[in-house]
Amino acid sequence: MSTSHLTRAALAALLLASQASAQVGGVSREEMWYAPTEEDWAKPCLITWQRTWDDALTVARETGKPILICVNMDGEIASEHYAGVRYRQPEIAKLYDPYVTVMASVYRHTPHDHDEEGNRIPCPRFGGVTCGEHIAIEPILFEKFFDGQRVAPRHIMYELSGGEQYDVYYAFDTQSVFAAVEEGIVNREPVDPEINRGDRSLLERVASRATEDRAEVEAAYRTGDKVMQRRLLESAGTYKEVPQVDLLRLALFGGDPELRQVAWGVLLENPTPEAVALIGDVLDLPLSEEDRATLISALEGLADVSTHARTLAAVHRGLSSDSGAVDSAQWKTALEYAAAEARPRDPSKQLEEGEFGAQAADPQALLSMAEGYLSLAAHPGANEDYSKLLFTDAREAALEAERAGASGWRVAVVKALSSYYLGEREVAYGLAEEAVGGLPKDANSWSAAAALGLLAEVRQRDIANAANSQQPWPSEWLADLNGAYAVLASHPHGTDLHAANQYDFLFALKAYRDSEEVLQRGLERFPDSQSLHARLRQQLLFRRGVSGLNSLEATYEELLKAEDASPNLPWFAGYASLVSAEFMRRRGDDEEALAAYDRSIAHFETSVVNNAKNELSAAHYVALCHGGQARLAYEAGQDARAVELILASFSRSPDSASSLDGLNISTVDTAKMVRSRLIERGATEEQARLQAALDALDPKHLELPAYERGGPSPQQGRGQGRRRGGRGRQRGN
Repeated sequence: MSTSHLTRAALAALLLASQASAQVGGVSREEMWYAPTEEDWAKPCLITWQRTWDDALTVARETGKPILICVNMDGEIASEHYAGVRYRQPEIAKLYDPYVTVMASVYRHTPHDHDEEGNRIPCPRFGGVTCGEHIAIEPILFEKFFDGQRVAPRHIMYELSGGEQYDVYYAFDTQSVFAAVEEGIVNREPVDPEINRGDRSLLERVASRATEDRAEVEAAYRTGDKVMQRRLLESAGTYKEVPQVDLLRLALFGGDPELRQVAWGVLLENPTPEAVALIGDVLDLPLSEEDRATLISALEGLADVSTHARTLAAVHRGLSSDSGAVDSAQWKTALEYAAAEARPRDPSKQLEEGEFGAQAADPQALLSMAEGYLSLAAHPGANEDYSKLLFTDAREAALEAERAGASGWRVAVVKALSSYYLGEREVAYGLAEEAVGGLPKDANSWSAAAALGLLAEVRQRDIANAANSQQPWPSEWLADLNGAYAVLASHPHGTDLHAANQYDFLFALKAYRDSEEVLQRGLERFPDSQSLHARLRQQLLFRRGVSGLNSLEATYEELLKAEDASPNLPWFAGYASLVSAEFMRRRGDDEEALAAYDRSIAHFETSVVNNAKNELSAAHYVALCHGGQARLAYEAGQDARAVELILASFSRSPDSASSLDGLNISTVDTAKMVRSRLIERGATEEQARLQAALDALDPKHLELPAYERGGPSPQQGRGQGRRRGGRGRQRGN
């Protein structure tokens, strides 16, 4: 048997032995993976994470080290323990030192990755990497190593020469994981490093992908004089094979025009796929048309090697172009004319007139009849089954009109919309562009708006399909989409859903500046839209050039001062404060989080006073606020305070007890942690009160969350070298 096989067998034996020992000892989940305290979270994360997978591969090759892939999940009890406790302990960090380490987590813990001056904002949970980096690496690792299964915590050892050595997840205890980490190095054949990093000067470190060197170079730029800053930027232009995008970002978003110009030259002299996101962020700034065109041309130059670059180029070309399918100016005139008419056309009268004229096979009369059927079918009060019959009649009448000689956009509108609502979307999509090719007399009708919405849906589908298949798409498609939504923004049958769809699509395409304008117009028209307020929170937290958390609550405070503010606005302000509190918890600002929770509760209670219909939802979120405060009290060692807040949460909304907050933690989760520590301390009176409250809940709230249930048995494996333990965790009540 080979050494590697002996190692794997030994590791498996260690795992099973540790499981048996823990099971005999009867250690509970809460005791095995105790939650980190406020003091724990305040300690720095001591693991050095590489920023990208390409960086990790390069550093592994240069140093001769293996790669250790770590996977973490917010709210999962063991993941919380690793992130808040183990990764911050010197003795554990020492075990990880012989590896090149990367962190994968799909959760965001800061609103954005850089501040308005281009400085990196390290993830407060993991340190070193930004949230964008540990999020971006996850799908890469999922594709390469996870076998289609997302579980956490997880530790995978990968050798450049030998592939995957072990994959530990569903382990019963921490010791089995640390044993694997240690044994993976102890039984490894030594490998000579390619490069001695210590021999490199500061300027030579610009050529390094190692996160330590990148951080040192960026720190030297921030603290150095202008001569040093310029030399570092020029070095970045010399070492073209290692893109130093964060160094360039410091200059491009900095206040020195001369240094900005140097960085601009380096960026455009050798644009790389790694720099595409930076180019996109710069395009989000106020720029001259010439500079904007230069950046778009740089993206187009990368189109053959980067689908992201190709997409961004098409996006920005489309945003600056007029639609060939929708003439926004003519539609505006048509809407104004239609609005000036005494009253809209009565579909029943229209149908009656059409049926009378249809007896003579008059194509225009047949078409009017088809439009009458269509209007009646789309009426909000129409029975669903009856509507289907009317849509069928509308299409048949349109086809008959077509056979009688009718043609053009009126025929296309009826055929497209009736086909769409009869479930024949491909037929409808094929007619969409023709359906908006003319200017209807009743431009303010439902059918006119529906035809515009259909064209927008077609273009969105076309762009999404091309992007998903990594195929190029013409910028005119985005111009058509924007043109259709621009008309719907003022159309009487336009809705908040139209604004939300346009915002989402532009935001997904990273056209942040344009998406912000869409959102602002939408909220002015639909101030009580849940969908648009959700997007306002997203936009405030993630847009460039602002401090997201400060802007979020401040924006709502300003909105509340308006004389015409909606009576429901305090509800939205309460939710904004709740979101702020959770982000403050993520970054360790516990006192600020507690205050934000208090503001959230106050807003929600005001919303109930303004509108009694808000009671149920307000109670739910107030309960979550108390639950979040209870977690902070527990982490601060204030168990009595935590019990009071848990009881307040259960009292305000018992059905919210197991609801997960934004950190993936429920009030029941916190209650179990508090109960475990009360038992340990012998605080019988507080324990009894807490247990009574837990016992009073519906038993369904005491079950483990879905992601904590199940798991493969110890015998399940995918092949040689794979090792995994059964869950074996003693579950709390």
